[in-house]
Amino acid sequence: MSRLPQNLRKQVAEWLADYQDVGELPDSDLALQSLPTVWACSPFVAAACMRDPDMLAELVASGDLERHYDDGEYAARLTGQLRDVADEDALNGALRRFRRREMVRIAWRDLAGWAGLQETLRELSDHADACIDGALAWHRAWLEERHGTPRDANGEPVGFYVLGMGKLGGRELNYSSDIDLIFGFTEPGETDGERKPLDNQQFFTRLGQKLINSLNARMVSGFVFRVDMRLRPYGDSGPLVMHSDQLETYYESQGREWERYAMIKARVVGGDQEAGDALLKALRPFVYRRYLDYGALESLREMKAMIAAEVKRRRLEHNIKLGAGGIREVEFVGQAFQLIRGGRERGLQERSIIRVLEYLGQHNELPGFAVRELLEGYEFLRRTENRLQAINDKQTHELPEETLEQQRIAYGMGFDRWESFKERLDTVRRHVHDHFEQVFAAPQAEHDGGGTDDEVDIGDVWGQAVTGERATEALQANGFARPAESLERLEAFRNGSHCRALTETGRGRLDRLMPLMLGATAAAERPDATLARVLDLLEAIVRRTAYLALLVEHPMALSQLVKLCSASPWIARHLARYPMLLDELLDPRTLYAPLRRQALAQELRERLDAYPGDDLEQRMEVLRQFKQANTLRVAASDVAGVTPLMVVSDHLVDIAEVVLNEVLDLAWSHLESRHGKPTCVVDGETCHPGFAIIAYGKLGGLELGYGSDLDVVFVHDSRGERQVTDGERQVDNNVFFMRLAQRIIHILGATMAGGVLYEVDTRLRPSGRAGLLATSLDAYHEYQREQAWTWEHQALVRARFVAGSPALGEGFDAIRRELLTRERDPDKLRREVRDMRERMREQKGSKDATAFHIKQDRGGIADIEFMVQYGVLLGAARAPRLLRYTDNIRLLGELSDAGWMTQDDAGLLVDAYRTYRSRVHHLTLQEEPAVVPEETFRELSGEVAAIWHRVMDD
Repeated sequence: MSRLPQNLRKQVAEWLADYQDVGELPDSDLALQSLPTVWACSPFVAAACMRDPDMLAELVASGDLERHYDDGEYAARLTGQLRDVADEDALNGALRRFRRREMVRIAWRDLAGWAGLQETLRELSDHADACIDGALAWHRAWLEERHGTPRDANGEPVGFYVLGMGKLGGRELNYSSDIDLIFGFTEPGETDGERKPLDNQQFFTRLGQKLINSLNARMVSGFVFRVDMRLRPYGDSGPLVMHSDQLETYYESQGREWERYAMIKARVVGGDQEAGDALLKALRPFVYRRYLDYGALESLREMKAMIAAEVKRRRLEHNIKLGAGGIREVEFVGQAFQLIRGGRERGLQERSIIRVLEYLGQHNELPGFAVRELLEGYEFLRRTENRLQAINDKQTHELPEETLEQQRIAYGMGFDRWESFKERLDTVRRHVHDHFEQVFAAPQAEHDGGGTDDEVDIGDVWGQAVTGERATEALQANGFARPAESLERLEAFRNGSHCRALTETGRGRLDRLMPLMLGATAAAERPDATLARVLDLLEAIVRRTAYLALLVEHPMALSQLVKLCSASPWIARHLARYPMLLDELLDPRTLYAPLRRQALAQELRERLDAYPGDDLEQRMEVLRQFKQANTLRVAASDVAGVTPLMVVSDHLVDIAEVVLNEVLDLAWSHLESRHGKPTCVVDGETCHPGFAIIAYGKLGGLELGYGSDLDVVFVHDSRGERQVTDGERQVDNNVFFMRLAQRIIHILGATMAGGVLYEVDTRLRPSGRAGLLATSLDAYHEYQREQAWTWEHQALVRARFVAGSPALGEGFDAIRRELLTRERDPDKLRREVRDMRERMREQKGSKDATAFHIKQDRGGIADIEFMVQYGVLLGAARAPRLLRYTDNIRLLGELSDAGWMTQDDAGLLVDAYRTYRSRVHHLTLQEEPAVVPEETFRELSGEVAAIWHRVMDD
């Protein structure tokens, strides 16, 4: 008592005197020490104890006051208390007694400091769940006795479920909160009662009404919870209950943005859990868009503006829930990210705002200090909210004006004076509001031309404030070399079918974006070409107006889009084909920093872990998004000059190999679930043969380019006896591995929303197209040793193991080493390599004397590659070190070190190879063929041809 402020001490002393007239003080030192604080902060708890002193004595004696409840304990306790309830009045009385006891217990533990905020909110929510489910079960049993069991058309019992929304759904209920509910049942039909059957709609409407009455009705003993049903479809004008198909149809066809927002927290709080969960799963695409929905920011801004207007109208500035920097602003910050990104990031599909904010911090989507201040602010505000409502068990969010009530709040929050508490509260609300403004500020909501009355701003060209010659002049003044042509292209876009079909919302977003886009395009190096590329991209995405919102909301994303489209039509087309990649433009720190192998594997694993393992189609889509996003990062760093040529290929190879390993795992899991694992018996022992992917060509040689095919060969090591799978649907191992190869090719090559992963070329397998798609390692060895052509051994120079069984990879390496270290006749080898090269040049080289085909013409890339392959085949028997690498640059160094080629010649070929490949990369990004004017590389190609003549001609 001595620790209480004077005015609170006096009141608590009076209550204690009154209490001792009707009951004895608790027989617990802990309870006695905490009693003054609890009663001083909550007249509601004090009054409840004085009204029913036996309740307090029982709470202490049972030990319940001093411990937290386990999961399910509320439900178990209430079920026991309702077991012998005979009628509705008895039910309602039992519910209210249960509620009073448990609310006193929860408030006591909270105010005494024995329970943290999250425990308090969770127990309040679990208590509400138990009351809803307990009352529902009792009323359903009572109704079924009179009308029978509701059944569907097949005679199966029909489930009824209650969805808890808002704070109840998020398990964040406060002391005196309303509970927002939605009722649903699984199927139409009727009850099976003989005397008074009812249509299922009627039955469940009555059930819902009775549940509401038991919870909501005010009686002498109080109420259980105020029930709000206005969040159901059509609000107060809609039916009280709807079946699942009706609910799903409503949200899919008529659901509004605020209903998406509300559904974030929806949770089954009573009735048929499985049926309710099935509905929520079906509604997940409505709540969480598969694309990045930056249009949600506009909707949330509008909702917040309406709340702000209401706060101003009702003078609720001191409302800690709705006012600036209040609880709702913390929730809006987290839920904005959920609505925008939740469809792509399962970690954001959370009901708890605390876990959402923690996720945003862990994944660097909000700065760490912002997350800390929001979490600290949320806890402080929610504790204040609980202190306010614990005073008199009333739903309020307004700070009190009476001195005594202010003292209760300050003391309950750990402050000696109201002024100290208020100062801390103001600081918390200021921090929260600052972070709210950072997320919800609309930096590009309005375009400010900034020009004088006599100047024409380029943004006015889109709005047609200026037309004709003045519009052309505006474009020309802003750096457009062909203004008339660009204006014509802009008008064609404006008047095209894509723009004409836009909704009012979509048109508004486009009208905000286009002046900004024109301004950014004018600052590019080649405004005319850049504008054409950006407009092509916008035509592809304009109807998906969430992407327009992304660009309007994020100046950095728009800036990077224009920059990349200016640098590369390939990137522009890549973005147009896969607009989901626009999200990558938000952060230049990651856009221009491609990941290496380990980080790529980790990112892919995190993306795939967000989806069930049995959802093959979704996982295939995730693989495509991963590949396209990371290819964009490589291309962006390439055109920005951040990443040198050889590293560009390294990045592309890393992406391909990470994808291949995952695709192999997916395909294997699919087949193993059907047929079991491949087995065979070797020397009396059962073995599990492995499978491997061998890369040839550019992937094998670590020289992948944008859009390169994957040249691969599939091998396995099944041998011996009884080569069959061990599942119920057994197949021969050869069949299993053939289907595995087919499945891999399908996963890689199937056209989906995210495009194609990779085109696959398997023609380098033994016997080419006539051979088996997957070959045993022994058969592969025999073919290469006995039947392979010289050009197939040339290809083997660039071959390497990239995915599958490491042991099988080692076996392949041994075979490769054996084959490439053979002694060969130099003249015969030279003649065969040279003849193959001449045939290739004749078929693929340029027929135009004024043009130079960088890859195929004399002195080009293919000449260098053939010389390297010839050198390895000829020299590996005496210099096995030539087998260490598969890429041409390092092989040229090895050939020089082995004495097969002079350092000068090797150095020239290395420089030429890098120069050629760099130009091919550049031309690819400009969507141009690998052909340049003949004079471009005349000197360099002549030097390469001279080395070819010395090495390859007789």
